[in-house]
Amino acid sequence: MALSDHLRELRARMLKSAAVILLGVVVALFFYDQIFQLVLTPYNAALDALKQKGSDVSSEGVVTGVGGPLMLQLKLCGLVGLVVTSPFWLYQIWAFILPGLHSRERKWSRVFAAIAGPLFLAGVVLGYVTLPKGLEILIGFTQADLTNLVEFGSYLTFLTRTLLVFGIAFEIPVFVILLNLSGILSGRALAAHRPWIVLGTFVFAAVATPSTDPFTMLLLAIPMLILFLVSEVICRVLDRRRHEREQEAGVGDDELSPL
Repeated sequence: MALSDHLRELRARMLKSAAVILLGVVVALFFYDQIFQLVLTPYNAALDALKQKGSDVSSEGVVTGVGGPLMLQLKLCGLVGLVVTSPFWLYQIWAFILPGLHSRERKWSRVFAAIAGPLFLAGVVLGYVTLPKGLEILIGFTQADLTNLVEFGSYLTFLTRTLLVFGIAFEIPVFVILLNLSGILSGRALAAHRPWIVLGTFVFAAVATPSTDPFTMLLLAIPMLILFLVSEVICRVLDRRRHEREQEAGVGDDELSPL
């Protein structure tokens, strides 16, 4: 295909994706009350937990500005429309890139696409489950003589960041295996640097979690460490298979393989 044909194909796929995302936003507007309650649940759960502990902390959700409620509704429905329609627009990206890949690259990309999606969703679910505890700790710092006013535009941003951090963190082991398949990182190197990986994981969890409380940090760091250990085992298995293929082909470690 000529460059102009590629650009026309890219434009067509972008227009299709934009139309489907817009449709998703319109549909989300009809379910705004249910979506809002889903987003509000972690905040209410945090307040209920504080009351059960006998805390006298006062906190209220507010929306500022005349156009604040409308902007909150559009922002929330836009986010939902983007997430719900993600299989379609991700497929459009995949379909545009696919013709330029070799057969082996297509096979591995399908495998990682099948693994990366569930891992990301698992991270998002874990982030949503741990969010009430993080909010409880943060709101609990409010003095008894003060009222904590939670502006829901900022709250939605906080919730989105938390879910994205958990989802993306669960993707890191996938990139580790990709580096191993590319010959950049070996299982032996991962084992040699394991103490630094453990330290770096806890530092990353402490910096990346928006709530900055130790509970949320541990719930992010521990699954990441487990996934890192799993990826190290997979990298070692891949290294062993690669070494066996090289021996069968009669190629030494210091020799060039035939192209």
